[in-house]
Amino acid sequence: MKIEIQLDAPPGACADRAETLTASGIDGLFTFEGPHDVFFPLVEAATRVQVDMMTNVAISLPRSAVHLAHMAWDLQTQTGGRFRLGLGSQVKTHIVRRYGSSWSRPAARMAEQVDAIRAVFDTWQSGTRLDFTGEFYSHTYMPPMFNPGPLECGPPPIFLGALGPIMTRTAAEVADGLLVMPFNSLDHITERTLPAVEAGLDRAGRDHGDLQIIPQVICGVGRNETEMTTAVAGVRTLLAFYGSTPAYRPVLEVAGCPELQGALQTLAKTGDYPRMFDLIDDDLLTQLSVVGTPEECASQIINRFGTIADRVCCYFPGQDLPPQHLRDLVNALHDG
Repeated sequence: MKIEIQLDAPPGACADRAETLTASGIDGLFTFEGPHDVFFPLVEAATRVQVDMMTNVAISLPRSAVHLAHMAWDLQTQTGGRFRLGLGSQVKTHIVRRYGSSWSRPAARMAEQVDAIRAVFDTWQSGTRLDFTGEFYSHTYMPPMFNPGPLECGPPPIFLGALGPIMTRTAAEVADGLLVMPFNSLDHITERTLPAVEAGLDRAGRDHGDLQIIPQVICGVGRNETEMTTAVAGVRTLLAFYGSTPAYRPVLEVAGCPELQGALQTLAKTGDYPRMFDLIDDDLLTQLSVVGTPEECASQIINRFGTIADRVCCYFPGQDLPPQHLRDLVNALHDG
């Protein structure tokens, strides 16, 4: 199984960080839409390393399809065909209050935006006239001076991040790949994600070969008590913050503790973070993450996802994972 790791360095340090990570033998790097631009670290890294690269995810709805197309096209050029454009919708509060953009029917808008980006790609790659008019977006003007021209490696694939059944079904209908959200469990994936994937493929007349599934995994890795204490604390912290968000309540429903979302949300509002972390018990920790030695984590990942995916994205919250631990995890996944 292949493994991709988050490139999380600040601007100016991304290329060095990318070199350090790729020295462990990882197969790819991805970026997260956090305190820095989601594309810029990959631009830096692509000058120094040659591994797969992906935005995971770029928040799509506030951005123009043409803007996203230009960024993806240039990164596909710079990486020699090793870039994937990963898109996500975010939730209403962020779209309206943080980005100052509009919100309506996110799954329908995401599907149409994927179509719009592909229309732009087709114009650049094949020379067809840009003539895309949908319910939400319209792109009908692309003068030659703004056309970068075709790519020998072809346009980059488009992946969608999803958790709920409607967005998951949408990804299976229109995208090249599905990025399964990291706050998840095997039961939730089995009971809700995969049926939604089947529904989307059926609606679009596609088969399983048309859609790559990439699970995202929250990992706590260590080889001694001190390392494991730090690792587990980091995992509990991230799970508690994810779990406080209403969008992730369905995962807790499948886990048998839907009331936990409200309790975590209340504690988050009052700032009682220690109590939040305590509510993530060992059973939930085991369901929603993988913890242990590098070899134990690799075994859990393969057992959990080996039948549905051939690569994963891994997060190590609260840890600066020692290079040898990462190398051992990579080797165990590759050998598995």
